[in-house]
Amino acid sequence: MPVFVKAASVLGSIVVVIALVITLLKTLIAFVGFISIAIKIIIVLMFVIVFIGVGFLVFKAWQGKRKSTD
Repeated sequence: MPVFVKAASVLGSIVVVIALVITLLKTLIAFVGFISIAIKIIIVLMFVIVFIGVGFLVFKAWQGKRKSTD
């Protein structure tokens, strides 16, 4: 086997490993971005649910107070 085939084989293997690592890192960065957006959406939804819950409790207390004064 010629020497340049062995060198290309070793060099090609290194290039392939580097390409796989780069692809893995890009995928991990995209996954972390997706997870952070999902967490942000969950936090906003929880805030909205708490806000609506507090509003409902205030409305219920206001209705109860109104009924008790009548």
